[in-house]
Amino acid sequence: MADLSLTKPVAPHRLSRRRRSSDRAAYAFLAPWMTGFVFLTIGPMIASLYLSFTDYHLLTRPHWIGLENYLKLGDDNRYRSAVAVTLKYVFIGVPVKLAFALLVAIVLRSGVRALAVYRAAYYVPSLFGGSVAVAILWRQLFGQPGLIQQALALIHVDSQGWLTNPSTALSTLIILEVWQFGSPMIIFLAALRQIPHDLYEAAAVDGAVRLRAFWHITLPVLTPIIFFNLVLQMIGSFQAFTPSFVVSGGSGGPVDSTLFYTLYLYIEGFGRLQMGYASAMAWVLLLGIAAVTGGIFLTSRYWVYYGDS
Repeated sequence: MADLSLTKPVAPHRLSRRRRSSDRAAYAFLAPWMTGFVFLTIGPMIASLYLSFTDYHLLTRPHWIGLENYLKLGDDNRYRSAVAVTLKYVFIGVPVKLAFALLVAIVLRSGVRALAVYRAAYYVPSLFGGSVAVAILWRQLFGQPGLIQQALALIHVDSQGWLTNPSTALSTLIILEVWQFGSPMIIFLAALRQIPHDLYEAAAVDGAVRLRAFWHITLPVLTPIIFFNLVLQMIGSFQAFTPSFVVSGGSGGPVDSTLFYTLYLYIEGFGRLQMGYASAMAWVLLLGIAAVTGGIFLTSRYWVYYGDS
């Protein structure tokens, strides 16, 4: 056995030299990310904040006008329409999507054969979420004339294209949002498999039926996961752009029924070159998402269960 008392201590200056060398290596690896963060994220954000207070047409110099862009939002009827459409899309689509994802996760957890196959099949649509290909497919299915309309015609059922009808166009995009439930489903499924079976056995001994066990065991235990999925899906839905752009051809039609907030921002910024106005819209969107997310966090203390804490 070596005598530890004979081990020579490392000189302090050598330790500091090694530490400085290690720090330099860490900063070298972080440098690409920090460069991108500063010049591709922080820099454009500061620039857009400044432009939101200017009259800027992309091809001219910005002219400072103060709060005029923000005040103009309140008088813009199309802007109010975009806000209403986006709120409907978010506050209807996200809860339905999470409920459907949880339902499928519970079914898969109950012992379905070939679980890996089903899990992969349900997750695949989420991999293409927001993609142009999926939006084009949806337009081919529900457009005018769409494949679903043609299929109904074979059985002598008359129907209009869902995407060309103002009363059903937004509902069709909500269905597309719900169809891409794979990501929250995988998270729910992983959480369900972590719930101890002892809890359900004890509930069965007490005479609790499945619905009662779900309400008093499964749902409370899953509330942190529901909270996590809710925040992520809510933020993502507020930023939805591709489905509306592709399905409506970039117009938000019919009759602005699919005019998402982000699409109207795009139209103002890159269609009409109103970059100052579009920047103001972008910052209002950021503040709106922050307010909704903050509200979810504030209310989470009343419905999210963290065990004994």
